[in-house]
Order: sequence, then C-alpha cells, then structure tokens
Amino acid sequence: MRGFFKKTINREYTCIFSLLLAVCIVFISAVNLLTLEKAYMYNKQKVLLSCYSDVDTAASEGDISSTEFDESLQHIAVINNLEVLVIDSDKQLVKSTGKDSSIMKRRLLEFVFGGADGVEPIYANQKIQIQRTVDPRVHIDYLELWGSLDNGNFILMRTPVQSMKEASILANTIFLRFGIIALVAGIIFISLATRRITKPIKKLVGMSEKMTKLDFSDKYESSTSNEVDALGEHMNRLSETLENTIGELKSANARLQQDIDKKTEIDEMRKDFLSNVSHELKTPIALIQGYAEGLKDCVNDDPESRDFYCDVITDEADRMNKLVKSLLNLNELEFGDAKVDIEHFDLMELIRNCAESMNILIKQGDIKLELPEDESVPVWADEFKTEQVLTNYLSNAIHYASGEKIVRISVTRREHFVRVGVFNSGDNIPDDVIPNLWTKFYKADKARTREYGGSGIGLSIVKASMEAMGRDYGVENLPDGVNFWFEIDATDSI
Repeated sequence: MRGFFKKTINREYTCIFSLLLAVCIVFISAVNLLTLEKAYMYNKQKVLLSCYSDVDTAASEGDISSTEFDESLQHIAVINNLEVLVIDSDKQLVKSTGKDSSIMKRRLLEFVFGGADGVEPIYANQKIQIQRTVDPRVHIDYLELWGSLDNGNFILMRTPVQSMKEASILANTIFLRFGIIALVAGIIFISLATRRITKPIKKLVGMSEKMTKLDFSDKYESSTSNEVDALGEHMNRLSETLENTIGELKSANARLQQDIDKKTEIDEMRKDFLSNVSHELKTPIALIQGYAEGLKDCVNDDPESRDFYCDVITDEADRMNKLVKSLLNLNELEFGDAKVDIEHFDLMELIRNCAESMNILIKQGDIKLELPEDESVPVWADEFKTEQVLTNYLSNAIHYASGEKIVRISVTRREHFVRVGVFNSGDNIPDDVIPNLWTKFYKADKARTREYGGSGIGLSIVKASMEAMGRDYGVENLPDGVNFWFEIDATDSI
C-alpha cells in the first residue's frame, strides 16, 4: 500500500493530465449548461425571422395562396416545429399551418388590438415583435413572432420553448456521461502514454543509481532521437569517461601504493644496512681498540706478544678495509654509477688466474680443485666484473666445501653464450634460504662466515655485477653438492 502512493513521474504526469482533462470536461459542461438554451433561443429567433421574411415576400408578390408556397411553408413549419397563422385586415384567415387556428387567431388579435399587455419583447421593430410567453391554457412556454406584412395582412408564428429546454438538458446529460467515459478512457490512455514516455527516464534513473555504486556495466539503448535519448547517449559517454577515469585513478593509486611500499622497503633496507654495517664493524673496531689499549698499557712486554697484538690489529683493520671497499663497489653497481666495459678476452686465462690467486686458500683447506680442459674460450663481457663474480663464487666454494672437498669449475658452451659453473661438494642449501642468498649481509651459516672472514655481501656483488652486464646467474643443488653459475656472451675469436 505504501508503494502505491510512492511519488513517481508516471503517476505525477497521469494525475496532472487527468486533472486537466477533468477541468476541460467540467468547463465545457458548465458552458453548455449556461449557454446552450440561449443559443437555441437565438437560433429559433433567426428561424422565425427567416420564415417571416419568406412569408412577407410571398404575400407581396401574391404567391402566398399558391400550392408551391403552401408546400414550402408546411415543410419549414414541420422541420422547425413552427405554427404559422396569417389573417387579412378584415380578420379573415389567409394561411394557417396549425390544427387549431381559432386559438392562434384570437391570440393574434389580442396582440394587434392590445389585448395582451405586459409582455416583454425580446426583439422588436416597426413591423414585428418577438417575445417569450406562456400559453395560459396548457402552460407551455412559446417563442412568438407577430406583426404585419407589407400587403397589410397580420401574421403570428410560434414555436414551443419546452422542447429547447429538454434538448438542452438532454445534450448536457449526454455530454456529461460521455465526458465521464472520456475521462476514464483518457486516464488509462494518459497512464499508458506517460509510462511509455517515462520508461527511458526510469532506465536512466537505474543507470545513475548504479553509477553511484561505481557500476558502469549498464548502458542506455536509444530507440528514437528525442531529448531523452540524447540524455541517454550523454549518460553513456559520462559512464565511459567515469569508468576510464576511475580506472586510471585506481592504476595511479596502485602505482602510488607500489611507490609507498618500495619506499618502505628501501627504508627497511637502509635500516638493515646500517644495522648490518654497524654489526660488521663493531667486532673489528672492538678488537683493534682492545689490543691497542693492551699495547698502550704494556700488558705483555715480550716481543712475541706485541707482534701478536699488532698482527690482530692489522688483520682487523684489513677486514674493515675490505668491507668498506666491497660496500663502495656494491653501491656503484646498484646505483648504476659503475661503468661497464665490454671487451673480448680469454675466459680460460681468467679462470686460471683466479685459481692461482686462490692457491693459498686451496692448499690450506686441502681442496681438490678441478679446472676445465679447454685451452681457450673467447668471450665478450666486462672482464673486471667477470673476475669479481668468479672470485666470489670460488671463495665461497673453497670455504663451504666438505666431504671429499672437491671444487670444480666448469665451462659449458651454448649457441650464443657460455655458462660458467663453480661446484663444491658438501651439504645442499635449504630451499627457503636460496632466495635470500643474494641479499646484502645475509649469511646462511654466520659462524662459518665469520670464521673465514666473510662480509655477507659477496653474492650481492655477484647479483649487481651480472645485472649490470644484463646476463643471468643462479644456484642449484646437486646430489653431491652445490653449483653456482653465471652466463656471458660467447664469441668466435679474441
């Protein structure tokens, strides 16, 4: 019930147009009721005057007694419900269309000789007078015309007014009934018509409601080319524009969120970096400070103790120096400041030089080093960065080799590149640790790393160097150990 009284544009239009239709019907009914009888009276006056003119003309021309005029007069009288009486100056009957001519004759004589006073004329001139009277015998209203003709005869014509009243009432009654029917039919038609008109508007309302919920899937389908369809097309364009704009905003927000996340990540990395650097430098600084104070306080005066103290200070200072150099090198690589010099060189010569430089560590660790048998492998890369990568791989392999303590350097030729692998026998790297190996200061085994003096940034340098050269690198667990690898471009000759 509540939904029925809900204000909608369809109901508003139906009510407005129905009210206008009802007002028009009532207005026309009122106009008919007030003016129809007067219009009938005016029309009857014209009929009486026209008939009088015809009789006067016939009497003047001497045709009033002719058969043709008599038939014409009878026709006019019947059609217009008239009674006509004509007498001469001797009061003799000349023409009559009524059944009881004596009554009309007596009434005419009363008018002519003043026997009917007090009657208000409706129309009068020198020859005739039109008036509305009541027949005292039957009490019926008549509209009467009496007067004289040009030939000296007298005439009386009358028509009952009662029929005019009844016709007026009947006409108003019929009009009112048909008006009610027309009103009901009009309300139904207006409701259907306005529903057709307001249907696209309701469609647009549904579209706009969905658009408030950021749902732009609904589209307006136009069928004509009126203003509502133009509005629908504009709504479609607005929907597409909003959808694209919101999509762009979402993309911008996503990028902004990525930037925020990246900034947060960088901040965290900076904090971790400072923490790790502080941790790495704390131990050698403490040792240097402690042994330097021992020397200053002459804890041990013998030369052997002083040499030991000096060696510790020198080793720790060297460790700090290597760490700072590695950090500077890594910073240049990560921020793109390091220059990449691509040149031709012999990879086997580079491998042999690196192995030679690691000879002391290989002997100390009792490592079995296996080198590839190739005499020459020409490549195209940055020789210095390639040496850094190979040195870091080989250093880690030497220090982490266990079991048979085998370290094997392999060179695998491909179509356009060469893959270099550095294998060491021993335990595999846990799968959850592998993704973190390339992170600065990450140490899978902190005790062993500290034991051989690792800083935890060697593999970070490998990552930065390979990315600077735009080549692949990685690590894989094998059944009997671990293999670190990198790739560089191959060439036919140096």
